Amino acid sequence: MKIPKRLIDCLNENKAKYEILHHSDAVTAQRIAQAEHVKGRHHAKVVIVKSGDQHLMMVLPADHQIDLKKAEKTIGNAVSLGKEEEFKSLFPDCAIGAMPPFGNLYNLATYVDKHLAEQDYIVFEAGTHTDAIRMNNRDYKKIVKPKVADLGIKLEPMRGA
Repeated sequence: MKIPKRLIDCLNENKAKYEILHHSDAVTAQRIAQAEHVKGRHHAKVVIVKSGDQHLMMVLPADHQIDLKKAEKTIGNAVSLGKEEEFKSLFPDCAIGAMPPFGNLYNLATYVDKHLAEQDYIVFEAGTHTDAIRMNNRDYKKIVKPKVADLGIKLEPMRGA
């Protein structure tokens, strides 16, 4: 699988400065951050939640996990974790679990955890399990226009991280 053309086109059309990073195949956001030599607070991981019949994109630092109660408070409705079978068709050009945090490209409302929003740059999976993109957080917020909220709980540090 290749980096989605719509993502690269979006970055280029918005004149965003970005760097494509390559890493070994990794599954968890924290392991990916390690492979990229990036602190977990800079690595943006995507969590899809469902509210009613609507899917929403939650973007958190790799060193946080989603807090569904905080997400419900932010959205104003009950939420549950999205099931892969239900949302994988929303990202036809991405490997499952490697969706970039650009809900705007996939017609999804996007919410970003305040801890990630405070970082000067972010790194995120670029639609594959071996490619990531590093970019200025200011450019990311200008392009995606996410709602910023307190969405997560910080995880205990991983051994070797």
